[in-house]
Amino acid sequence: MESVVYRLATNSMGKGTKLYSIFFNKCPRCQRGNFFAVNNPYNLKRFDHMNPQCSCCGERFDKEPGYYTGALYVSYAYYTALIVTCFIVLEVLLDWELSYFLTVLISLIIILTPPVFRLARLTWINFFISFDAHKPTSCP
Repeated sequence: MESVVYRLATNSMGKGTKLYSIFFNKCPRCQRGNFFAVNNPYNLKRFDHMNPQCSCCGERFDKEPGYYTGALYVSYAYYTALIVTCFIVLEVLLDWELSYFLTVLISLIIILTPPVFRLARLTWINFFISFDAHKPTSCP
């Protein structure tokens, strides 16, 4: 039985959209196979292990050495958005002291590092590979 959250998310970010591939750890080409070996970003021993290729359509994920260097810039943008949002909410709106603000911000950055790493890589590959509903796959 699917959860309500999953159904709501898939309706607004349905298959065929880049957001679906990014947020659900799916191959950008067929959106059936998993991009990372494990779905849990907090499995710290394996959170960065990518599948070499899609198990359904065969799309290679390890394009070339240094391909994911561009994901560093995407990660930088995500962290910048996080820092600006925290600053506006905690410093400007709630008028917290700087020490509390920094404690919360540093804690958030540490806690969100695995998911942001994965989001950045998935975002980067989705810049260059588009969904192809007609690509033959070995998955049902």
